[in-house]
Amino acid sequence: MERIIFYIISILMIVFAVMSVSNRNIMRSIIYLLFVLIGIAGLYFMVQFYFLGAVQLTVYAGGIIVLYVNSIMLVEKINNPLDVTKFWKRLLAGAIATTGAGLTLVAIWSHNFKEATVSKEIGINEIGKAFLSYGDKGYILPFEVISILLLAAMVGAIVIAKTNKVKESN
Repeated sequence: MERIIFYIISILMIVFAVMSVSNRNIMRSIIYLLFVLIGIAGLYFMVQFYFLGAVQLTVYAGGIIVLYVNSIMLVEKINNPLDVTKFWKRLLAGAIATTGAGLTLVAIWSHNFKEATVSKEIGINEIGKAFLSYGDKGYILPFEVISILLLAAMVGAIVIAKTNKVKESN
């Protein structure tokens, strides 16, 4: 049963990801991206990584989508369709995506996966100390990188939204 649910979520995520990058209405693309991010959280919940699933829903499905929607609503007329990209740009993007997918599959197939075992129950106090420590097992650097990712997502949304506004004024 779990395998069937995994395949359903995976297929839905692939369909919504393709719809997200191929739709010309930017608000619909954001909603499709939201469905992909929720699907990723669903996969985390399936493998019982509840904390990671909650972080996925909070930071990505919640935070980045809200940043995109707010940024676009502030600077863009929502009903304007995006411009059609040139064929060579689509071809280049497809080639890069195919290369990346191929490298990912080669890395997955060549890696010798071992079953992970949990030695002890980890509480929220240990997770908090690990987030804020900067030692060998600290996560303060990835925590700061996530904040830069959120900033880059907002700047990207503003750049996408401003592009159409600049073209309209010319």
